[in-house]
Amino acid sequence: MTWSEMQPLLSDACSQTFTMVLWSTVIAVVAGLPLGILLVLTDRGGLLQNVLANKVIGQVVNIGRSMPFIILMVALMTFTRWITGTTIGTTAAIVPLAIGGIPFFARLVETAVREVDQGLVEAVQSMGGNTWTIVRKVLVPEALPSLIASTTTTIIALIGYSAMAGTVGGGGLGDLAVRYGYQRFETELMWITVAILAVVISLIQFAGDFAARSLHRRGARSGPAPKLRLLKAEEPAAAEVGKVA
Repeated sequence: MTWSEMQPLLSDACSQTFTMVLWSTVIAVVAGLPLGILLVLTDRGGLLQNVLANKVIGQVVNIGRSMPFIILMVALMTFTRWITGTTIGTTAAIVPLAIGGIPFFARLVETAVREVDQGLVEAVQSMGGNTWTIVRKVLVPEALPSLIASTTTTIIALIGYSAMAGTVGGGGLGDLAVRYGYQRFETELMWITVAILAVVISLIQFAGDFAARSLHRRGARSGPAPKLRLLKAEEPAAAEVGKVA
């Protein structure tokens, strides 16, 4: 197979993989972030302590993480068909990719949020901050570098999942490598596919590490004091508004 024949195949496969990974990452982050924070808040000693709810959520997350992705795809075929109308193609592959990514990202979020200094949480509580204020002003901002690193890890994992999705009709680089590289003995095309995946993953990892380090350095320079001063400044302002009202 010549390069002119490979090029359109590689272009379409890269586009399909990008679409699958992009949308599944967005869904995994949007759903996994609050789920991971909820695991911390409902744990023993948490702001919303509820042992039963914590165990239920934890078990659901554990089941989602423990299931091999190829089995998850098969198990979700009926649900995927209900959502997208089909079980084959890029759009259909997004459903199991997103569902597989949610518990994966949620556990990473839980680990990142647990690393936040509890002294900051107690300081905001002492100033009358509620749970939403603590999450918005302390937990998420302080854990942001780790959350960026967690997102990077999730994206890379979903790229691997998308390659497996290609083996069962999901499209993308995995499908190209199997159909042409393996079944049609186009070894050169298969190695080009492997090289593309290696380069893409390396670039994503570099970008994620750079963003996380930049946020960490910025947070180290600013320190927690400006955040607490900002919260203190908001309290008198709120009190003045109450007086005027």
